[in-house]
Amino acid sequence: MYAIVRCGGRQEKVALDDVVTIDKLDGAAGDSITLPALLVVDGDRVISDPAEVGRYQVTADIVGDAAGPKINMIHYRNKTGYRRRLGHRQRYTQVRITGIGTEGKPSTKSSTTASAKPQGKARAQSTATTKTATTKAATTKTAPTKAEED
Repeated sequence: MYAIVRCGGRQEKVALDDVVTIDKLDGAAGDSITLPALLVVDGDRVISDPAEVGRYQVTADIVGDAAGPKINMIHYRNKTGYRRRLGHRQRYTQVRITGIGTEGKPSTKSSTTASAKPQGKARAQSTATTKTATTKAATTKTAPTKAEED
């Protein structure tokens, strides 16, 4: 199983226990991050539908920081004595892929308790929406016209 994930404006192919070098991220070694999956390949099954791929998450742990190769740039103009030297070294973060999968499905025991909770929340939300609707209707007033002022 592998996935194509988006990280740092680029796309990377990752599999379980891969160490991938991506653009610099905030965080210390050992922190966990999630990367959005764009495509998931599980054996012969290829999942690319955005609705279905949206359920998949790729989790990774930060291994540490890394630096890319030194890039030297030299500007030179002939017969003028103009020489400029400039260098750059890009900073990266190395991450280890710890999991590729869908969001956790609740077990039967937690699903019964979870189904009981939304009903109470739905009732509370419906009463809250009716209260706000009535207060908005009561507070909404039209400006009197000139004929009504006289």
